[in-house]
Amino acid sequence: MGSVTHHMHKRKRIYKYKEPYPHPNPWKRFLDKFIYFIGLLGPVLTIPQIAKIWSEQDASSLSLITWVAYLVGSICFLLYAIAHKEKPLIIIYSSLILVHVFVLIGIMLYG
Repeated sequence: MGSVTHHMHKRKRIYKYKEPYPHPNPWKRFLDKFIYFIGLLGPVLTIPQIAKIWSEQDASSLSLITWVAYLVGSICFLLYAIAHKEKPLIIIYSSLILVHVFVLIGIMLYG
């Protein structure tokens, strides 16, 4: 019985430091929502790059190694987000992976 109560007290200590969601502070509530906008801005800003690659069929100025590194980094961050069940990060990095894949396909076809 001692190990069960130890586990329960350990969980109380862990969750004691978590902040409630939605947060009672209006500024933190704003940041909680704003992060979705900022997170989706990165992939949206990459769309013109994708459009240029595919419309001009030229990706000679882009580095395959750099975009592969971006993809690997995004996959690592996505795994982190899934492990920690961070919905904003899951959305952000899933969309970034999708965008990076489109750029990489364009580089391989037209680079």
